[in-house]
Amino acid sequence: MDLAGPIAIGVVVVMLAWAVFAYNGLIRRRNRVDATWSDIDVLLRRRHDLVPNLVSTVGGYAAHESAALRAVTEARTAAIAASGPAAQGRAESALSENVKSVFAVAEAYPNLKASDAFVELQEQLTETEDGLEHARQFYNDSVYGYVNATQTLPTSLVASVFGFKPRQYFQAAASERAAVAVRP
Repeated sequence: MDLAGPIAIGVVVVMLAWAVFAYNGLIRRRNRVDATWSDIDVLLRRRHDLVPNLVSTVGGYAAHESAALRAVTEARTAAIAASGPAAQGRAESALSENVKSVFAVAEAYPNLKASDAFVELQEQLTETEDGLEHARQFYNDSVYGYVNATQTLPTSLVASVFGFKPRQYFQAAASERAAVAVRP
């Protein structure tokens, strides 16, 4: 009895089954990256919607602080225009820094700090920032798994055949990675 034919067919079937499982796994990982990016996008849009309200509220109390308000408005415009995780990360970091500077300006205005509208905006922005931090971590973890799957053997063979491309991490700007200066 010649077993070479059935063994060869069995090997081909096993290899095809493995390729299908590897392909489906890559698709699931890529879809997870896309879904987690969508979660980040929703939070970014929420932040972008809150910033004009913050500028308007602070502007009503601190009209002569126009430089800080203009800077946050320009940072928002740049963040909305940014595309891709790397560029978006840099633009969003700049927006965060400018929002923090507006909050610092508000410290000098007790009436503003006591305003219900300002307090509510501050809480909403803080919640949004917290959500962004968690979503960014989850997105980067999803990218990590996807990139590993596309670059390690044996799934990298399937990834290269079907054109799976690496994805970018959502990274903080260099200014956010710098050590915080503590003043005595």
